[in-house]
Amino acid sequence: MHILSSAEPDTPDDLRAQVVALHDQAWPPGDPSEAGDIAPTHDPRLQPLSMLLVNDGQVLAALDILSKDITHDGRRFRAGGLSTVVTREESRGQGHGRRLVTAAHEVLAGSGADLGLFTCDAPLQAFYESAGWHVLPGAVLIGGTPDNPFPSDRPGFDKVTMADFFTDRARRHQAAFRHSRIELYPGEIDKLW
Repeated sequence: MHILSSAEPDTPDDLRAQVVALHDQAWPPGDPSEAGDIAPTHDPRLQPLSMLLVNDGQVLAALDILSKDITHDGRRFRAGGLSTVVTREESRGQGHGRRLVTAAHEVLAGSGADLGLFTCDAPLQAFYESAGWHVLPGAVLIGGTPDNPFPSDRPGFDKVTMADFFTDRARRHQAAFRHSRIELYPGEIDKLW
């Protein structure tokens, strides 16, 4: 069992097809004709890095790390976050997802990013905490674009914001992120990572 990391477009087609099947299983596409499309799914401006936990050619878990600069409280920070975290249905409960999410935390911590932040469904908070992430109390990520915002506290969402602060500079300003609205604005493709 090993972790394969590559830029999303450079992921081998056979593995990419498995990842897409896992995505389709977890989040069925609204249009059935979109199922199985192995084209990259993320905005290339977010520098998507795919991480796959692979055993004997089978993808057990997958996620993508997206990155961009953000401005918060008048300061610019390099941010990265997790997206499309999924574990093969028949492999759940065996620690595969936790292993991959922990590895992603380590990758982000060593990447030069100031901080990592993303949203997850509230029931998954303990899972992400067990992999090194921390809840960011009262924080709301604003996705989408400035003209078409997509906030994580929109009606019908039950999201919490997870984070970690990797650089001294980010740790000094950590309090500014608590109980705040963070303008992530990843665009129209990745409305909220």
